[in-house]
Amino acid sequence: MNQTPDQARPTPRAGIMDIEAYVPGKSSAAAGVAKVYKLSSNENPLGPSPKAIEAAREVAGKLDIYPDGSAKRLREAIAEVHGLNAQNIICSNGSDEILGLLAQTYLAPGDEAMFTEHAFMVYKIYIQSAGATPVVVKETDERADIDAMLAAVTPRTKIVFLANPNNPTGTYVPFQEVRRLHAGLPGNVLLVLDAAYAEYVRRNDYEAGIELAGSAENVVMTRTFSKIGLGGARIGWMYGPLHIVDAINRVRGPFNVNATAIEAGIAAIRDRAHVERSVAHNETWLTWLSGEMTGLGLRVTPSVGNFLLIHFPDDQKHSAAAADDYLSARGYILRRVSGYGFPNALRMTVGTEEANRGVVAALTTFLKS
Repeated sequence: MNQTPDQARPTPRAGIMDIEAYVPGKSSAAAGVAKVYKLSSNENPLGPSPKAIEAAREVAGKLDIYPDGSAKRLREAIAEVHGLNAQNIICSNGSDEILGLLAQTYLAPGDEAMFTEHAFMVYKIYIQSAGATPVVVKETDERADIDAMLAAVTPRTKIVFLANPNNPTGTYVPFQEVRRLHAGLPGNVLLVLDAAYAEYVRRNDYEAGIELAGSAENVVMTRTFSKIGLGGARIGWMYGPLHIVDAINRVRGPFNVNATAIEAGIAAIRDRAHVERSVAHNETWLTWLSGEMTGLGLRVTPSVGNFLLIHFPDDQKHSAAAADDYLSARGYILRRVSGYGFPNALRMTVGTEEANRGVVAALTTFLKS
């Protein structure tokens, strides 16, 4: 039987191969280096909660048993800590999964979904995966511009993604501005408040979005356990109106949160002392690092997360690429962010004291060379 070229093998539907695959931060490996400090993925330098570790160990002998498909006890623990209704919560395999499910459920070919120019790259991936059109809105001073976002809304707009705080810039939008954005959106447009770094923010004018997601019919808030110490467990969650929860529950996988993650998550979210230690460590060293980097003559985007965006000189000798090579050779693994629109910057996770001081010492020598 004669076959045309497109019949010779399965082919992805139109548009899939136009998607640029997500590239994660470099792994914790550097050739010829005895000790490596991974500062590329915004992980918690204090590690997971000891209580979460113990809870995960206790599950090990029961891995033959399927987990609760609704993650009921984990949802109840989240609800207990945050004062929410567990029925309005969905748990997921990282908050990334929820973002993808929202796109899958509320976007169709011909629709548009919006995000800002330096926002999380998976928004674009999920929008394109749904066959919809990504709309990128310019930022002002590396911060979401609410007026520009409102001006970009069209009759085809169906989702607005707002990372608050944003990664990799670390900037945030005061919640009064978030409310203004919501007030300017048509009721059929879904506002997704991605608050992955909410635990670390210490600003009086910031809110993660719980109140708005609890009162509006077209707002959801997504969160993650990853940044506070359970990145390897992959736990995310969404809080929103019951009609959106119902829709997402119809398309999510039946056992999307595994048994180990459920038990570790329950223990972790209730271990408020570990969360507070993690936040206090971050507050101390984020301030210190920002001051030290500025003192070296480097521009740092003001951050409220557990990382900072460091901008390097335009000369080739001291560029971000050269700095990355220099640091990597000494065991300090930072994140290149060219794909986010910052070809001459590195994102650094706030690490241990040893790691933080080591990076500053290495950059001091590098910039003098």
